[in-house]
Amino acid sequence: MSELVIPLPKSTTIPVANGGSFPVRRVYCIGRNYAAHSIEMGDNPDRDPPFFFQKNPDNLDASGEFPYPENSNDVHYEVEMAVALKSGGDSISVENALDHVFGYAPCLDMTRRDLQNAAKSKGRPWEVGKAFERSGPIGPLQSVADVGHPKQGRVELLVNGDVQQEGDLDQMIWKVPEMISYLSQYFELAAGDVIMSGTPAGVGPIIKGDLMVVNITGLNSLTVTVI
Repeated sequence: MSELVIPLPKSTTIPVANGGSFPVRRVYCIGRNYAAHSIEMGDNPDRDPPFFFQKNPDNLDASGEFPYPENSNDVHYEVEMAVALKSGGDSISVENALDHVFGYAPCLDMTRRDLQNAAKSKGRPWEVGKAFERSGPIGPLQSVADVGHPKQGRVELLVNGDVQQEGDLDQMIWKVPEMISYLSQYFELAAGDVIMSGTPAGVGPIIKGDLMVVNITGLNSLTVTVI
């Protein structure tokens, strides 16, 4: 092997609740996976084929702080459940999809909505609105051995103590096994991949000083301060 000409970039890891760290390879995010959110964003909530965008692995951040980004005046929260894979492959069947899951965590898909909307209006990619630094606050992963596979349960986001988003995991249009199977038709999934499974209705803006708390039934809470 030839010598590296620059230092190896730092890898991203997520803490695991009972100890250890989970290395992140890729981050896939499904768009508009709850009917009510799809409606509030002006889309059709039917089971059209799902669509995905990506965040960068180092966008995931477990520090408990979210720095308000520059060059945006309209940053929104989107509460989600993250699905972390321990293995992968291509053409994974729905029936076998959950065999590839290591665990789950609460997370947020923070979005520069003004920049995302400007990109959408011109038919451009969303990365400027979605894949910016520390745009994926996330809690420690809890393993399948500890929490099983959450299929239903309340999903909520409180901002400064007030409930702003609420839904249930069973309201997802595309369930976790379906997302894994669908993605594997187009990408070769692998250990270290993380899937953010979509947000219920109620997305809205935050300001510096806000305190966001994510609660998902069966998982530990996530608390994030906007700084």
